[in-house]
Amino acid sequence: MLIGYARVSTPDQKLDLQLDALQRAGCERLFQDVMSSTRLDRPGLDVACSHLRAGDTLVVYKLDRLGRSVKGPIAFTEMLKARGVAFISLQDRIDTSTAVGQFFFHVIGAFAEPERNLIVERTQAGLAAARARGRHGGRPRKVTKAKLRIAMVAMADRQSNASEVARLIGINRTVLYRYVNGDGSLKPLGQALLHGTGGRPEVVLDEAAD
Repeated sequence: MLIGYARVSTPDQKLDLQLDALQRAGCERLFQDVMSSTRLDRPGLDVACSHLRAGDTLVVYKLDRLGRSVKGPIAFTEMLKARGVAFISLQDRIDTSTAVGQFFFHVIGAFAEPERNLIVERTQAGLAAARARGRHGGRPRKVTKAKLRIAMVAMADRQSNASEVARLIGINRTVLYRYVNGDGSLKPLGQALLHGTGGRPEVVLDEAAD
């Protein structure tokens, strides 16, 4: 049996895209959560796991629905494997029921975690440099995909301050929250920019950084 799991971080985000994809993939049961990826308690995921039996497959729309750190999903899928349960991530094209899928999953885990750590280090260094310069004001800037990725990683780090993140990438904090939630997840406007689901490739902001 294919069992699907979907998650969004806040009530204003929609589960429709994930649920539709999971249904198209053939999932017979669907479970969901509305909570941040930093939360360890996931009632919907717990119930989904309680329905899994040996030979079943847990399906998610994307790997980050399980968590932002790659280490977490890897440990989770190892637990599923021990129970005889496979794992599929539709967007990442991961299927642990195949040898190739298992190999690919561990390869991306090996590369993704150091890459994320490097981004965090660079972001924190940039924030420190901005504070040292007392960066304020400035001309209106554009939100690009690169800046949005930095904002996502920085906002997911609990040590970061939203105002400092906004100043680092040269925008207003209010504008930052139009694209990114407080936990680093994307809002619809951010999803449109990063994934090309609508809108212009770059959105020009009228507000200067505060």
